[in-house]
Amino acid sequence: MSPSEPLTFQRLVNAPAAEAFRAFTHATALRDWLCNAAQTDPRPNGRVYLWWDDGYAAAGVYTKFEPGRRLIFGWSSPQEPGPLTVDVRFREKKGGVEVSVTHAGLGSGGKWKVSRASLQAAWEAGLENLGSFLETGVDLRVARRPRLGIFIDEYSPVIAERLGVPAKQGVRISGTADGSGAQAASLQKDDVLIALNGRKLTGPQSFGSALQGLRAGDKPKLVFYRGAEKLSVPLELSSFPIPELPATGVELAGRVRQLQAEVDAAIAQAVDGLTEAQAERRPADKEWNAKQLIAHFILSERDYQAWVADMLNDNVVNDFLEFRPNVDARLDALVARLETTAALRLELTRAEAETAALLAALPASFIQNRKHLYRRAAQWALEVTAGHWHGEHAEQMQRTLAAARA
Repeated sequence: MSPSEPLTFQRLVNAPAAEAFRAFTHATALRDWLCNAAQTDPRPNGRVYLWWDDGYAAAGVYTKFEPGRRLIFGWSSPQEPGPLTVDVRFREKKGGVEVSVTHAGLGSGGKWKVSRASLQAAWEAGLENLGSFLETGVDLRVARRPRLGIFIDEYSPVIAERLGVPAKQGVRISGTADGSGAQAASLQKDDVLIALNGRKLTGPQSFGSALQGLRAGDKPKLVFYRGAEKLSVPLELSSFPIPELPATGVELAGRVRQLQAEVDAAIAQAVDGLTEAQAERRPADKEWNAKQLIAHFILSERDYQAWVADMLNDNVVNDFLEFRPNVDARLDALVARLETTAALRLELTRAEAETAALLAALPASFIQNRKHLYRRAAQWALEVTAGHWHGEHAEQMQRTLAAARA
């Protein structure tokens, strides 16, 4: 191969050609297999921008746009010696589609030699991940990434002051996963992580660079605050489990209903005998009362429904879902309308029923062809929402009610 010869790659994928084409043109799809952030205008002469969490970025324009058949776009990057082009062809074959990628425009010389090696490794890994993305919905970068075993909560200078933590930036945790290294290291709710493996943690987006080069079994040093006390521990990393998902929306809805019933029963038991005045009593300034906590769960259901609707509409998906139902103005508006604890609990069961009905009605084409979106929706409902009460708010409700009854 001459120094200026294009790089060419092929991958046979068990998926429709239209879905493979979408994987190169939809912003959510691109970040689910190729990059960490993307912006696209999927049309002839539309723009494309790709960004990786190591700082690499590339931008261009779709100069050829033939849905399901061929795609050519520019690849201009400050990290490359010159502008490049990417030519992607989609050829239907028995069992799926053959995706052929040609990365052209490379020159000769030392800088281009480094660039060629980097691009070759990136496309080989990327197309392997494309196959996993289309066939199973699993992002191999996540599946093979070392796992911390933490659940992340909101963090801001206001929260830092309330917790007595001197660090204004970091990652606040709400709990740890069972059997994880974080649990073995005795991390606790409201610990604020500030460094991992010698790299600063300024927010959840910092984990990508901090975990770079690490694998399951490694024990990097973790630095964190517990209140004003600065601590450090070795944290053993594990691998991410890839759960089997329900085969149909009806099956998923059935499992979700069981989890919802457990939460409803726990809330009913917690507020049994509570007066309306007690349910409105805050345990401390800026902390929620019992009614606001129930409202938070109602809004979580509604926001989840809107999130799934975005997937069904094939919109760009915003995954920062968990902070929307935390806005006090939303909570207070809902409490003001429903007024009583009984009415709030009834509204919660209705919202949960709507969620289950939505999942039961998921089209088979969505589950089969948009596996990366179905996996996102199903795992959130089965893991994040399921742990929302037990992992985050059950203890909070107990403290709130104890203070209210006192």
